[in-house]
Amino acid sequence: ARLRAGVEGVMEPSEEQANLKREFARFLEEQHGNVNYDKAIEELIARGDRRLPVDLNLLRSFDADLANGLLRDPAEYLTSLREAVYEVIGVKDPKFLSSGEVHITLTGGFGFHRISPRELLSPFLGKIVNVEGIVTKCSCVRPKVAKTTHFCEATGSFVTREYRDVTSSKGMPTSTVYPTKDESGNLLTTEYGLCSYRDHQTFSMQEMPESAPAGQLPRSIDVVLEDDLVDLCKPGDRVSVVGIYKAIPVRSVGAGQSGVFRTVLVALSLYQLSKDVAAPALSHEDIKNINELPRRLDPKTLLALLGKSFAPSICGHENIKRALILLLLGGSEKNLKNGTHIRGDINCLMVGDPSVAKSQLLRCVLGVAAYAVSTTGRGSSGVGLTAAVTTDQDTGERKLEAGAMVLADRGVVCIDEFDKMNDADRVAIHEVMEQQTVTIAKAGIHASLNARCSVIAAANPIYGNYDHSQGVTRNINLPDSLLSRFDMLFIVLDQSDTKVDRAISSHVLGMHSSEKQVFSTKAILQRDTALVQNNTETESSMYLAHNAGGEVLSKRFLQKFLYYAKHRPWQPALTKEAEGFIAEQYSQWRVDKAADSRNRRTLPITARTLETMIRLSTAHAKMRMSKSVDVVDATVAIEIMRLVVEAEGLAVPNAAKLDDEKEEEEMMLEAPETQHDSGQGVSNLPTGISRSKFVVFQRRFPDLMFHRDSIPMDELSSAAASWLVDGSFTRIDVENIVSHMQKINKLLVAEGEVHLI
Repeated sequence: ARLRAGVEGVMEPSEEQANLKREFARFLEEQHGNVNYDKAIEELIARGDRRLPVDLNLLRSFDADLANGLLRDPAEYLTSLREAVYEVIGVKDPKFLSSGEVHITLTGGFGFHRISPRELLSPFLGKIVNVEGIVTKCSCVRPKVAKTTHFCEATGSFVTREYRDVTSSKGMPTSTVYPTKDESGNLLTTEYGLCSYRDHQTFSMQEMPESAPAGQLPRSIDVVLEDDLVDLCKPGDRVSVVGIYKAIPVRSVGAGQSGVFRTVLVALSLYQLSKDVAAPALSHEDIKNINELPRRLDPKTLLALLGKSFAPSICGHENIKRALILLLLGGSEKNLKNGTHIRGDINCLMVGDPSVAKSQLLRCVLGVAAYAVSTTGRGSSGVGLTAAVTTDQDTGERKLEAGAMVLADRGVVCIDEFDKMNDADRVAIHEVMEQQTVTIAKAGIHASLNARCSVIAAANPIYGNYDHSQGVTRNINLPDSLLSRFDMLFIVLDQSDTKVDRAISSHVLGMHSSEKQVFSTKAILQRDTALVQNNTETESSMYLAHNAGGEVLSKRFLQKFLYYAKHRPWQPALTKEAEGFIAEQYSQWRVDKAADSRNRRTLPITARTLETMIRLSTAHAKMRMSKSVDVVDATVAIEIMRLVVEAEGLAVPNAAKLDDEKEEEEMMLEAPETQHDSGQGVSNLPTGISRSKFVVFQRRFPDLMFHRDSIPMDELSSAAASWLVDGSFTRIDVENIVSHMQKINKLLVAEGEVHLI
């Protein structure tokens, strides 16, 4: 309390505190709308709770000076409020206070006292603030002595002593030395069983990564928790802490007291924030435009527009852009009743030659994703990505420190130069990419932290450039156990093609020669200063004109669309048709893999591939704002997965083309030379059947007959109808080919059944 004695007309400290206490008692007695604090205290006693929440908005409407004083001078006002609460409790249940203290928690609007760790400066010292951030380090819970009892054998009496430090709200800090003698010099024995302790824990809270200014280190603040607040959070959690901002003097060795103070936040309350990142502000106009897009555009056009808007400055790579849009939308996370967790996040790896915009695509993800963390392979270690156990310099105790992937919970992690990581560090992310947790068992600490994030990695081939003479797996040089965890693997090649080169050069030159103000440095500086006065129209508009390819969605609107589509209150459910379609394609790929001895495929075809197809289908259904996953979603997912799984056409197109031609020749030469076509070669084609149809039939028929000896003609005809895109395989074509193959002793037809010989 402030000492004002001796000045005429000014109340004594005890008088001032008595008046404050009276005002707070009146506030607790009165009815405030639906809230009655008298009744709330009765319920608190009945439940056995130790924290009473007081709404600042109600206190402000009752008396604004009391609310402002509580925030600005908690040492005086909070003590008076606590005494007023104790009085009410003493009337209702006198024994309740003997079992422990009752703490006051503040809720409601804090005004400009609601800040981030970066804004915690000296004017807020000694005041109550509400700080939001993300937990990075957490110490163990330790007991802190509050009161000791000592026994004097000479006099037979007990001596008690209370201990307070800088964090306590009442009284000055006391000495921390245990008394060994009383005033008369008699020896004292400490009775440890009669001493009282309180739980004590500290953690570091860092400002939210998405709100930290670019290019600056995120600020952090140490928070002190006591009693029932301990163990309410762990590293990676987003929390809101209400507390008193205090300064602690730092003792420098040999120089006594220094002029630099260490600051801590003594918590009054702690609340867990939602794991979802702060939502963009959606107006009615935005929601109307977002819902209008899927109705106005068919799914294929909409996905192409979103992909083009995702990275308008990058020429080409349409398939990768579409895949990254689906990655940002994500699938559906499943937590089954037996405790199994099936991830909904999609992981992606891009491997390719230098200068094919891999890193630029990662920068685009960082710009569009609601929350993304960026690291590089050489600049990050295994513990830096997952979690580490560190030793506190002050106390020497162990602390758990969260890494980049834990802090990116519910976000995206972009890892550039993935191939430059050490093998030991790369192994650390295996668990994160499938189980989505980080388990630590080091230095006596065993903990499991959530790391539910998507991983997007970019890497160069082992030889620097892609070597076409080697297989895909030899070029990448990553173990199969890690490759199978990546849902999508794109091989990006720098191929020499005159048409493509002209398109890229005109795109790049167009960007450099553009006179639009958006791209000039001067305009960016002017725009930054203009943001303070009024919002720029480019931020609020839905479309932006782009000289390379018509209109694209503005970046801000794209962020709003992705957030809105991802956070619908429903999860799309798989339909029977889509299930059958996905299962059939998966089994077909498994058959192809078993039959293909050369096996040039990039990813191993495992059950994870099947889950990837389901995730991509779900993401496409979210984009359509649909409550069900239909065949149209599964078709898009399989189209994207075909680029990943059937890598012949993507990775080594020339070699694949040569192989296909060679294979066709071998197939055609299998037929005996019964007659020579004029200048056409040696093979004999069935009557009225083109060479391409015959080749397709000979290639697909063995897959259809896998583990079978015979097939009805009707089933063969219906299966053959889907082998060509235009569906031009008729029943007559099939009958002609079968009769031709029967003549050359390849097949036998009997009673409508086709038998293998």
